[in-house]
Amino acid sequence: MNPAFSVIVFSTLSGTGYGLLALIALATLMQAAPARTLLVLLPIALALVTIGLLSSLAHLGKPQRAWRAFSQWRTSWLSREGVFAVATYVPAFALAAALLPQAIDGGGVATASRGNAWAMLAAALTLLGAIATVVCTAMIYASLKPVPAWRHALVLPGYLLFALLGGAAVLVAGLAVSGGAVGFWAALLALSALVALVIKPAYWRAIDASPLPLTRGDAVGLPQRDVRVFERPHTQGNFLTHEMGFVLARKHARRLRMIALVLFGAVPLLAVALALAWPASAPAALPFAAFAALIGTFVERWLFFAQARHLVALYY
Repeated sequence: MNPAFSVIVFSTLSGTGYGLLALIALATLMQAAPARTLLVLLPIALALVTIGLLSSLAHLGKPQRAWRAFSQWRTSWLSREGVFAVATYVPAFALAAALLPQAIDGGGVATASRGNAWAMLAAALTLLGAIATVVCTAMIYASLKPVPAWRHALVLPGYLLFALLGGAAVLVAGLAVSGGAVGFWAALLALSALVALVIKPAYWRAIDASPLPLTRGDAVGLPQRDVRVFERPHTQGNFLTHEMGFVLARKHARRLRMIALVLFGAVPLLAVALALAWPASAPAALPFAAFAALIGTFVERWLFFAQARHLVALYY
């Protein structure tokens, strides 16, 4: 598939943004982070989400008609994603309003206790909305039968994992810069990076070892026949060849996979280890880890599209 830059930016930034939103809400419910830090990070999460959503419009043929997608929520994962994405802004802004008084009062630990039901409700709805949006984004691809690589069982867990990884990286970086305690969240970042180092290579091995379920003979109506290409179907490229005929050389794929693993996996793990062993290094090491994780996720997303083969390519 064609790794369109706008879609890669969308899935990378919005995933990180929703992961950060979910963790901000979770930190509020758990009373596990300063309200002032969370209030600063919340607009950053919303900015990542907004930039990602706006970039996705660049891939549409008629961006001005994007509003029509909201009407198909009963049958379309894309429409459900749009509905949840917009709806999540409401509790997120409400959560910001709930955190503001706590931040002004001294920036102590954010609370969503029973005495502050407004903050509890806003945090819970933000958490659920962020998770639901990422699930819908993953299902847009996981539901496409003509792309076998996207039908793999690890696609949905992978999207959720990278949202958690990116969100945890940014949250830990914000806590480190502001002087907050990073212990629990740094452990969460290290765990998500470690799981990503296991899950992503497993996914790559699976798609490498799995041939397309159909053959060129099936594509031209001659099943169980050995069909060879004598001449291209047409002399010029078209939408299908541009969007679905992208081919990535195996040697380039191996190199990019290694780069991605180092950036989203090894660097965060080393940064967490360094920050815990030498706390004075945390304000520099953890923001660098967040940047590396974001770039690594970008490379992983590029590979996710570039290595996916659409069955229509068999015809060409």
